[in-house]
Amino acid sequence: MAIYAAGQPLREPSGKAVAVALWATLNALPSEAATSIDSRICSSKFSIRMSRSKQRVLLGMSGGVDSSVAGYLLREKGYDVIGVTMKVWPQDCISRAEDKCCGPQAVADARGVAHALGIPHYVVDEADQFERVVIDYFASEYQAGRTPNPCVMCNEKLKFGSLWSKATALGCDYIATGHYAIIERVVAGIGDPGRLGASIESDAAGVTDHGYSYLVLRKGVDPRKDQSYFLFSLRQPQLRRALTPLGTMTKPQIREIAHSLGLKVADKIDSQEICFVPGNDYKAFLRSHIGEDEFHRGEIYDVDGNFLGEHDGIELFTIGQRKGLPGGSPRPRYVVNLDPATNRVVVGDTDDLVCEEFEIDRVNWHPVAGMNSSHTPDAFSASPLSQGERTKLRGFRSEERETIEPSPYPLPWKGRGDRTLLNGASRLPSSFEATVKIRYNHPGSSATITLSENDRARIRLHEPQRAVTPGQAAVIYDDDLVLGGGWICRRKALVPA
Repeated sequence: MAIYAAGQPLREPSGKAVAVALWATLNALPSEAATSIDSRICSSKFSIRMSRSKQRVLLGMSGGVDSSVAGYLLREKGYDVIGVTMKVWPQDCISRAEDKCCGPQAVADARGVAHALGIPHYVVDEADQFERVVIDYFASEYQAGRTPNPCVMCNEKLKFGSLWSKATALGCDYIATGHYAIIERVVAGIGDPGRLGASIESDAAGVTDHGYSYLVLRKGVDPRKDQSYFLFSLRQPQLRRALTPLGTMTKPQIREIAHSLGLKVADKIDSQEICFVPGNDYKAFLRSHIGEDEFHRGEIYDVDGNFLGEHDGIELFTIGQRKGLPGGSPRPRYVVNLDPATNRVVVGDTDDLVCEEFEIDRVNWHPVAGMNSSHTPDAFSASPLSQGERTKLRGFRSEERETIEPSPYPLPWKGRGDRTLLNGASRLPSSFEATVKIRYNHPGSSATITLSENDRARIRLHEPQRAVTPGQAAVIYDDDLVLGGGWICRRKALVPA
């Protein structure tokens, strides 16, 4: 993975030579070697220590107004900001990315903003990694009869994943983005949430140890722009080094700041499409990426088992779809199930789209949710107990512990689920109530979440919802607090093979 400098040189107290040496060293190293570089840059010819007093932030710049204003806010807070734009398109496809957040125009816009803010800007070539981690995942999910969510994967694997090796090489303490979400720090035994850029305690302590801190993820204050859904899969190490300065602001406020700064991107329209799918035509993209010969052709049935016709590939369908289905029905037909084992597409009417219960797997529970390593509820795994409280309960088995909850963020199931008494003490239930979002633009629905083994959970919606789609993320909230989330599993076949 190469990095190409663009715009201003990196400004360091020791002068331009530091930046030149830094990038020469970084480009000469394989990506895995970059992870070992921090504030000391070494090579066979030189050894340079980068001296600085400010905390340094690597800011992902898409060329849009959000990341641009994020750079300004971070600079005003006293951070040493380095702008970076990821190049994720191979050179032979760059024309298709012209108007995307990772295309040439985006790079030019980001460079212009960086110049206006007086911060360095670089372009990072992540095309190979993006192909493997995001695009291949995108195609394989459709081939498996699921509808992918590439934004979640990009955030987890690239923006807050592999990009960290470059941030470390530049001596950065954090990675920042223009996401509308809030990341706060909770300290055990103190109870006050930390704020942006607060110092982080050692990971060596247990979550209940006095002074131990963990990160919580919250919805952004602008309900129309909240993006916490796309960040649910981030683990604690990723959240600890992430900054999201726009979480407490609204979109109109961001544009107002951009106008006051005279930024050319102040009125730039937000992208509503998948960044690597031209015209949002995912079918055309799949045809060019995997080829029609690789499509899984099959048959179309209704929910009663009646054969309706043939299709050109299960990859061309998603739950809730109407277009491309056989006619001849007095009522509108929708795709209600996809079976990759038989390549069958099952259609039904709008009532058949309604789902009351489904399962999620690969669940990522945040510490505030109160899950231990076995992904079962445990009062000790989330409640930040004081030293005295911890000493009081030491020696009791988990099923005999009393529930003590001094945290300002109470456990989501506290007082909501049935409890069973063991030896006179209460035990946390295996289910609890929360709000679940089944897609990004879903308002959320109250539900009962029942924990399962192997990082799975079953969700029973209190009000059945339409088009619960396998492959999409289901994110679990307690009010505005993200408890965790997982990936929606496929329903059992509605038509026997």
